[in-house]
Amino acid sequence: MAIHPPASRIWWNEPVAKAELVWIGVAFVWGLIMFAMMIYWHIYGQQNLSTTVGRIDPAVFEERTNDFVAKYQVREEGDTGVPVVKPEPGGDAYMLARTFEWWPILELEKGKPYRLHISSLDLQHGFSLLPVNMNIQVHPGLEHIVTITPLEVGSYGVVCNEFCGLGHHVMTGRIYVVDPGQGG
Repeated sequence: MAIHPPASRIWWNEPVAKAELVWIGVAFVWGLIMFAMMIYWHIYGQQNLSTTVGRIDPAVFEERTNDFVAKYQVREEGDTGVPVVKPEPGGDAYMLARTFEWWPILELEKGKPYRLHISSLDLQHGFSLLPVNMNIQVHPGLEHIVTITPLEVGSYGVVCNEFCGLGHHVMTGRIYVVDPGQGG
């Protein structure tokens, strides 16, 4: 029950005030502008990932990642023993998620494209590349393939941003971007 019921019980037949029509028009035009901007930013804004997603058995993805590490490993990271892998520019790079680890560490060359394959072996995880603001939900049985071209030299953190258990807070990884002219 309304506090003040309308004077006429058939309120939808009443004329709409000009101020309301103006605001309805403004909201409609703004909605069209925002819709157009979504398309524009996807194409020209370079903010949305264009990924290919396909089904893959987690055991097959793990085998491919292990083969990739065996072929391109250049060193191990500090006391952790996590392999640092430097794939060929223009080639494939693999990174897998498993409780509570992103594996392996990648070393990529600035300005060179790579096809980054990402999947999970066990649970849903989140691939968040910082500070780039790249964010992908990673599920077991699905493989994301993202074409990336690193533009700035540096060390980039990979964190899981989907709660995956008690060790979620330590699930981090790393991607290094090196300048090929500086000798890596």
